[in-house]
Amino acid sequence: MTPSGGPGPVQTILLQTIFHVDMDAFFVSVEELYDPSLKGKPVVVGGRPNERGVVAAASYAARKFGVHSAMPLRRAGRLCPQAIFVDGHPERYREYSERVYEIFGRFSPRVEMASIDEGYLDLTGCERLLGPPLQAAHRLHEAVARETLLPCSIGIGSTRLIAKVASDQAKPNGVLWVMPGAEPAFLAPLEIRKIPGIGPVMEKDLHERGIRTVGELAAAEAGALAEEFGLWGTALAGKARGEDAGGWFNVPVGGREDPKSVSHETTFREDTADARLLEATLVKLSEMVARRLREYGLHGRTVALKLRYSDFSTITRARTLDEATQLDKDILEAVLDLFRANWSRDRAVRLLGVEASNLSREPGQMPLLDRDLKEKWRRALSAVDRLRDRFGESSVELAGGLRGAWRERVHENPAGLPGKKGRD
Repeated sequence: MTPSGGPGPVQTILLQTIFHVDMDAFFVSVEELYDPSLKGKPVVVGGRPNERGVVAAASYAARKFGVHSAMPLRRAGRLCPQAIFVDGHPERYREYSERVYEIFGRFSPRVEMASIDEGYLDLTGCERLLGPPLQAAHRLHEAVARETLLPCSIGIGSTRLIAKVASDQAKPNGVLWVMPGAEPAFLAPLEIRKIPGIGPVMEKDLHERGIRTVGELAAAEAGALAEEFGLWGTALAGKARGEDAGGWFNVPVGGREDPKSVSHETTFREDTADARLLEATLVKLSEMVARRLREYGLHGRTVALKLRYSDFSTITRARTLDEATQLDKDILEAVLDLFRANWSRDRAVRLLGVEASNLSREPGQMPLLDRDLKEKWRRALSAVDRLRDRFGESSVELAGGLRGAWRERVHENPAGLPGKKGRD
């Protein structure tokens, strides 16, 4: 109350304006820049149709035959035998991702790359500078097309979830703004799998409960969802209302949240019991994990090995180090010890993975001489990282990694992601 008894001052609530920009068939679109003959044809990026592995991206012409990302390459080959299968060029995709990120930064200081081909921008309060949301989105859309020659789709909403769903609905090469207040009507008729985080298993569970659309999910009793699915059920209820609920959605766009772990893994084209190849692969995986730790400015105390045999039986083994590290050799020594102690040499291996967890900003206490030596290693490896940024992941490698027939897969988590560097 004011002294006169009249109403108090009116508070103005500033609604968020969030953009989600998704590069359309990103890997395919980049390949088309280098080989224009691919345009309009069914193209699959990720490997050959007779190889083990998954589709990293499919052109819209290939999608008409049912081919989609994360599908096994062999199945894609059966569905669309006339498709052109491309191994892919990860260094090109990283280069174009950096270009796109630089454009994003000219529109907002608050940018978060969700993956190599998609990102969020917070344009809240930018109307005086960039115009209304739809106008700003078209300016961004035109800038990406003009400067990269790549298509993208942009979703605009009051939350990241709404923006992401809107960009999916805008594909290909479109812009869609879900105006404030229109979120329930926009979401209600969509199938539940359109909600980020709902995969095939969850979709099946919800179907069994008679829930097929987002509107039906929103109408479900929140308490019942929480009782049935725990914290994920609570998040589902929020997502159905268009809220940024659960997981990294809890962090503001461009906010700094350190990962809980850093990992890389690879599936071999053919199962192998070749010890030299297996150990060389662990060298490369350790390099990639260490590089990402340095990019985040983090040190890992626990190193884990993931090993999957031909019959899909999987073991994981971990070791806690005396001091946390971000050096390739420290991670490699631990993971090689774990591998040699746990691999049954007569059994062929399908997959190997390396993970660093128990992360911290500081390496912990160590003798002065050890600290100086490790700092020299860190500076040297940081210089190597910069060379890899410029010339590609395979430009500089530990000698042990050269013995293996390593090929970076485009569907694996990238060693570098725009906006993730320089956190220390």
